[in-house]
Amino acid sequence: MSEKKYWLENYGCQMNKAEAAALELELQAEGWIKAESEHEADLAIINTCTVRQSAENRIWGRIGHYKHLKKERDMKLVVMGCMAENRKDELTKKGSAVDIVAGTKGQKLLVKKLSGDYTGQEDFLEENRYSFHQSHGSVDSINALVPIMHGCNNFCTYCIVPYVRGREVSRDAEEILGEVKSLVEKGVKDVTFLGQNVNTYIDKEADVNFAGLLRRTARETGVKRIRFLSAHPKDLTDDIIEVMASEDAVCKHLHLPVQHGSSKVLMEMNRRYTKEDYLLLVDKLKKAMPDISLTSDIMVGFPGETPGDLEELKDLMRKVRFSEAFTYFYNPREGTKAFGREDSLPDEIKKARLAEIIALQRDITAGEFDKRIGSTVEVIAEHVSKKSDEEILGRTERNETVLFKGTKDLIGKILTVKITSLKGQTFFGEEVPCPGE
Repeated sequence: MSEKKYWLENYGCQMNKAEAAALELELQAEGWIKAESEHEADLAIINTCTVRQSAENRIWGRIGHYKHLKKERDMKLVVMGCMAENRKDELTKKGSAVDIVAGTKGQKLLVKKLSGDYTGQEDFLEENRYSFHQSHGSVDSINALVPIMHGCNNFCTYCIVPYVRGREVSRDAEEILGEVKSLVEKGVKDVTFLGQNVNTYIDKEADVNFAGLLRRTARETGVKRIRFLSAHPKDLTDDIIEVMASEDAVCKHLHLPVQHGSSKVLMEMNRRYTKEDYLLLVDKLKKAMPDISLTSDIMVGFPGETPGDLEELKDLMRKVRFSEAFTYFYNPREGTKAFGREDSLPDEIKKARLAEIIALQRDITAGEFDKRIGSTVEVIAEHVSKKSDEEILGRTERNETVLFKGTKDLIGKILTVKITSLKGQTFFGEEVPCPGE
């Protein structure tokens, strides 16, 4: 029997990355071999994102690429993920280059279909409940992404995610703990729990909430570091903060998307907290963990945003002092509540305001990073530098990358490093020998 070769392209969030890794494991278990490029593949899979129009535009371009490629070779094209849910009618119309459309809830059926074991509906878009994969593999031998919940119940007025991912579904706690233990046995040191709204995780049957899951993972699995994405400010409870502060394995780093600093804009976004609520939460986090690092998502140009609202955002940024922030301007998504508002802002205003926010965050980041020079940190050595076989890139619990001298035999080890300098957003350091060495 000839080899079956696949090619997988992944776009979007880290949840997509984890789901793509799980799909690859399942394909390989069924005898599929990863191709060197799409030009030698019998099967091409595009795992899509639909959060912004630019993401969809890129996918349409790739579909056009495969339409031409299919004229040269016999191959199937699968489009899966969020855009498959959002644009299923366009993707399945007559004359489309797409052979199979697999929505966010039908992905687990895909390998069965490709193996000839599934005879149900062709587009996998009628599944009513998301099913988790048993194993999601790891990004490399040190880090792993572990989905623990799926979907979102918040319906922020700018966001398409609840419509394409569906309502919140939590994974069984014992299954999560089992996967983490298995990953640790394979050499993983650092896991990141994933969910669209990760801190509302709940296994009702086992009576395990998110704080309980963090504590059990820290105490029962042997993993060295635990991170999580993404946390909604309104759901970051006192018990989660207490676990973060008390359990050494839970990283003192938090990505806490604020989106804006104006209470008026936050209300219109349906974020369900005010600027003051967010600042109180940050104060509580810093009191519990004085050395915590905070990162965020920040949106400008939401419909109706005024210059005064922008100043409120700048004020919040100066008070919180995020070490880094992902900044972007409002991108209207059809189907969301904010779409088509008459008070939408012109792109030139949105871009100008974004430039102001980027400049402010750049200054804040530089100031926060400068404070770290001279500090001594623990890093997990992750991989050899791309520029030199005699340099190692490690990561701190604060999610900082540190480059220092070393060889590949250090990979996976926890080392003490003194930060000596900074270039761009990469710290440089020197390993501190253990006493007696």
